[in-house]
Amino acid sequence: MINSEESSAKVIDVRGLYCPEPVFRTKIEIERLTIGDKLKVIADDPESEEDISRWVKRTGHELIYINKNAKDLEFLIKKAK
Repeated sequence: MINSEESSAKVIDVRGLYCPEPVFRTKIEIERLTIGDKLKVIADDPESEEDISRWVKRTGHELIYINKNAKDLEFLIKKAK
């Protein structure tokens, strides 16, 4: 089920990529967005949970959620600046 937060989000799939590539691609896509826009990142590198969460906090954006399932991580990030 897609909620209203996700329906307007741009989605990038970084599965199969490993550190530092998921963070690097997240940074590039966030820079393309307007303040208030959301980015959904789908990753399968276990290190992405810590790496992307830390990057979001350090750069001042908002991590709306992290969903984990059997093999993937989904991040929803709101651009703050």
